[in-house]
Amino acid sequence: MNKKEPEELVGVKEIARRANVSIGTVDRAIHNRPGVAKKTRETILQIINELDYQPNLLAKRLASRKTLRIATLIPTASEETSFWHAPLQGIEKAGTELSQQGIISDHYFYDQDSIGSFVEKTGIILQSKPDGILFAPSFMEESVSFSRTCKRLDIPYVLIDSDLPNDESINYTGPNLFDSGYLSGHLASYLVQPGDEILIVNISKEIDDHHHLLKKEEGFRAYFETQATIPGIHKVDIRKTDPASMDEHLAREFHNAAHIKVIFVTNSRVSAVARFLEKTGKKALLIGYDYIDENLAYLEKGVIDFLICQKPVEQAYRAMLTLYQHLAYGTVPQKKEFMPIDIITRTNYHVYRN
Repeated sequence: MNKKEPEELVGVKEIARRANVSIGTVDRAIHNRPGVAKKTRETILQIINELDYQPNLLAKRLASRKTLRIATLIPTASEETSFWHAPLQGIEKAGTELSQQGIISDHYFYDQDSIGSFVEKTGIILQSKPDGILFAPSFMEESVSFSRTCKRLDIPYVLIDSDLPNDESINYTGPNLFDSGYLSGHLASYLVQPGDEILIVNISKEIDDHHHLLKKEEGFRAYFETQATIPGIHKVDIRKTDPASMDEHLAREFHNAAHIKVIFVTNSRVSAVARFLEKTGKKALLIGYDYIDENLAYLEKGVIDFLICQKPVEQAYRAMLTLYQHLAYGTVPQKKEFMPIDIITRTNYHVYRN
């Protein structure tokens, strides 16, 4: 390997990635500790040699014995969507590995339908004075304010699930929101004929502040702007998320638009629309987001046709390791690490992994 290769690639994280082992295993191999198979140790040492890696930073880190604290802030899973169980799995997996390196991770949760809940938890986190923060932004103004405070206090932070405009995080790991919406528009274009209509459904109590929903909608519409024939596209913002209110909104849309062929739901609450279609017997091709149990049940029945998934477990896990590498070794990560955009159907969902 050329010694001029970017410094951020030549570290424990890169060695672990190439050897397909955990960071803790690399540490044990470097320091000749037990618990590493002979073949694995040989592989790790060979990679270290190839990278011309000098583990002085690791030795310095271990010698300092300084405890680093990482605070994580994500929405709590709710009765309406279990999506946030998946990122939490990734965070906890990374936290377990990093605990071997003297890292403490403190987990905080907010209600994704409550701005006040988000603001309260960000205040608690700042009072705890963590060394670094991982968070999933939901409310635009409040998330930008929090990120600016982190910058002012010199607290490095990483983002998952949704990025922020003009952001100064050290890294964003997650979906390209615009592109995922654009892909969904492209997918929908194969499903409509002249005269058909499309319904975009945003479901959230705080829609105006949910950057990730609006960026997906923007991408979806942008695809059709490139086409010679544009179907009628309607939109409904559903702010009351109880079943009766959602049913009322959807029934009204079907009454007002007689030729809805495709429904695009911009978040993981697509199962609420599937429940309405099943209950009323109305027919439409349904596209939504996320590999969660309530969505898979309707996917298997054929009520949901496509789920757009972007590996939330892996994105949270990667973001945690990226933050650790920066805090412990001064690694400068790439600014954005976009996750692949996967299209899941009832044909392939049983072999998919988040």
